[in-house]
Amino acid sequence: MRVKVQTADAPAAIGPYSQAIKAGDFVFVSGQIPIDPKTGEFVNGGVAEQTERVLKNVAAVLAAAGSDLSQVVKTTVFLADMNDFSAMNEVYARFFVGEPPARATVAAAGLPRNARVEIEAIALLS
Repeated sequence: MRVKVQTADAPAAIGPYSQAIKAGDFVFVSGQIPIDPKTGEFVNGGVAEQTERVLKNVAAVLAAAGSDLSQVVKTTVFLADMNDFSAMNEVYARFFVGEPPARATVAAAGLPRNARVEIEAIALLS
């Protein structure tokens, strides 16, 4: 069974997709970009500030699904520029302490709304 996850604490979907889907013992979080859900605007700053907002958005969707960042088993990070890897990685490490999830990081030209970073996640349900 599939269950749609939706929360006002993360940006609304800007296309025909869900913020996340719960299926079995997992939650699949759609790629999040650095939009502040309170203002609907991109956060100010560079990739570090964008990464922090993105991971806060991922955390909010996970919370709405009944999970949290400690339950994430896999992420995919999309960067507009691989030169931003170190700055993204420094912020990412603060959100995933202990045993971090598996991860792929890829360069992706043309992220939605010209974001510098987008992150999707798969987590266990608590």
